[in-house]
Formats: sequence, structure tokens, C-alpha cells
Amino acid sequence: MRIAFLTAPTGVEQIELTVPWRAVTGAGHKPVLVSTRPGDVRAFHHLDKADGFPVDEVVGEVAAESFGGLVLPGGVANPDFLRLNERAVSFVRDFFGQGLPVAAICHAPWTLIEADVVRGRVLTSWPSLRTDILNAGGLGAPPTPLRQWGRVDEQVVVCDHGPNKLITSRKPDDLKAFCEAFLEQFAKAKEAV
Repeated sequence: MRIAFLTAPTGVEQIELTVPWRAVTGAGHKPVLVSTRPGDVRAFHHLDKADGFPVDEVVGEVAAESFGGLVLPGGVANPDFLRLNERAVSFVRDFFGQGLPVAAICHAPWTLIEADVVRGRVLTSWPSLRTDILNAGGLGAPPTPLRQWGRVDEQVVVCDHGPNKLITSRKPDDLKAFCEAFLEQFAKAKEAV
């Protein structure tokens, strides 16, 4: 099964791209690097430039239905660039329209917010996205005194509100749990087809 990894031309957090990529490959799927333009994407280790990775396909030239799922790596700049590109936002939105699983880590929910797909969903993220998620209609777990502000502080959250699964995680330290959760959901989606 082909799995799309959507990144901007620059700013993706390298570990949030490479660890899920290896997990997808290890599970027998084919990861495909999709970006807003051809060439290479430049990864970062936080704020320091890291490696370049070749783009396989370009948004606007590929359809969500040609994949079995979507991974949105974080990095502060990556989702900020993506949410300003209508073709990238539309590509993300199409995964939800197709009922395909979507996995997002760290700052990546910014792209989900721009695609208007978090309303009524339970998700987690990097802490600074709290207000953005709440304002976009994202929810925390069932309200408790500790969970009233629209973000769940857990390693991984799998939300099945709507026709597809949304898998989110907070940060690089959560990558093991994140990869296990999205691989499980990708496998279930593959069985359903």
C-alpha cells in the first residue's frame, strides 16, 4: 500500500519524517514523499539544517485516492508553509473525504486546521497549538477538570469521529507509539478495502 508523506520544500523535522518512513517501509508499505514542488525537501533538526530528501510526487499532480493513508510530519516551518498552499491543503482535505487514515505529529495539526478537518475531533499536538486547535473546534477527551481546552496530553490519540481515523502525537519522544498506532490503522484500512 502506498502511504503519502506530505512536506513543504523546507522545514520538516527530520526525525519526524525518517522514523515514520522506516516504520512504513518495515511494515511492507511504500512511502511516497509528496511536496508542493519537485526536487528535494530540506529537513531540519529543530532550527538547524539537516538532510535533503528527493520528492517523489507533487501535490496537484497526484490524488489522495492513489494512497492508503497520509503521514504529516511536523517541524515548525513545515506545516506553516503547507497551510499557505491551497493544493497541499486540498490534498489533506481529500484524505478525509476519501475516508483514509491520516497521521499527524507535533506541529502538523496546523495543516489539519487549515483544511478544516479538526472540528469535533479529539487530538493531541505540540503544546503551542492549543489555542489554534480549540478555535478550530478540536476537542480534548471527554471533559474533565484537566481536559477542557481542546488538546489531549497523551503520546498518541486515535480519533474515529467521522469516516476515517485521525492519529496524532505530541513530539519526537512519542514516535514509537505514533508509528505503532498509525501502522495499526493503516493495516485496518487495507483490510477494509
